Amino acid sequence: MIKSLVNLFFPEVCYACYSLLNDNEHTICTSCRHDLPVTNFHFNNNDAVKKVFYGRAKIENGTALFRYEKGGLVQQLMYGLKYKGYESIGVVLGNWLGNELSTINSYQNIDAVVPVPLHRKKLKNRGYNQVAKFAIQIAENIDAEYYSDVLIKITNTKSQTAKNRILRWQEGQQLFALQHTKKLKNKHVLLVDDVITTGATLEACINVLNTIENLKISVVTMAIA
Repeated sequence: MIKSLVNLFFPEVCYACYSLLNDNEHTICTSCRHDLPVTNFHFNNNDAVKKVFYGRAKIENGTALFRYEKGGLVQQLMYGLKYKGYESIGVVLGNWLGNELSTINSYQNIDAVVPVPLHRKKLKNRGYNQVAKFAIQIAENIDAEYYSDVLIKITNTKSQTAKNRILRWQEGQQLFALQHTKKLKNKHVLLVDDVITTGATLEACINVLNTIENLKISVVTMAIA
């Protein structure tokens, strides 16, 4: 009754297409869930994510939930999550991918999940890390620890959106640092981000994490461009 009254005055909408949600729908409508361009990389043993890092950084496994298409539903979701405060998107996508990874042998030996961090100034301005809830839900689904305090961003950078590959790589150097490294020693870590474009940010994170003794790294993201 109360929910019905709330929905009457503040109707819930799908964050992908902005149509009204039915009572049994949450965050993303059923139609959009069917239309989202899933990759199924982790089911099909597709190395598309690993290939991004060939010759640049070593990872054990890699996957992305969706393909990112300009003007598509995934772009709409990423924009809402990153700039409009729709954190429930991260929860839904984290449960979606986390549930799938829990059935894949190569992701069942993950010890810890680490999100790509925001600089403290950007975190203060935005109020949240858009990757955090996505990463937390994955950790819960694959029964791994979640650590947001090991990898830190020490340089505040502007949006990467309009930058070319070389400029992103140059600015990716010396952006990140480590603390509390004993938490990850001898562990298999799942590094989590929102979208892979050139891979420069993730590469910088991987290179820093690889200074930890006997560390294995896998990568997952919400989408790949």
